[in-house]
Amino acid sequence: MPRILGVDLPREKRIEAALPYIYGIGPETARRILAQAQVDCSRRAKDLTEEEISKITAIVQKNYVVEGDLRREITQNVKRLMDIGAYRGMRHKKSLPVRGQRTKTNARTRKGRKPIVGKIQKPAA
Repeated sequence: MPRILGVDLPREKRIEAALPYIYGIGPETARRILAQAQVDCSRRAKDLTEEEISKITAIVQKNYVVEGDLRREITQNVKRLMDIGAYRGMRHKKSLPVRGQRTKTNARTRKGRKPIVGKIQKPAA
């Protein structure tokens, strides 16, 4: 099982589809990385040689922010917005949609389950 930057890539998938298992790499970025490393996109992850894996790893480390560093950077950006009191930061604090979506209806993914206001009791028999 090829391991790149601490992530085990699925063996049976094409390397083009396996690279996006790394946080911060999408399909387009994966194709760009493979072109730079001169690796055929249609090859399976299990068929890669150690040399090709090291080429891919070197390219990713040199040119892209991925995995833990990217997660940390995103968390720091959100925390900064909250600390300076920006509108987006306040929306993050209140667990509301940040990008202008409506909240009168919908937004249940972000807001959570609807609170039960008045529970109707069954009449005693």
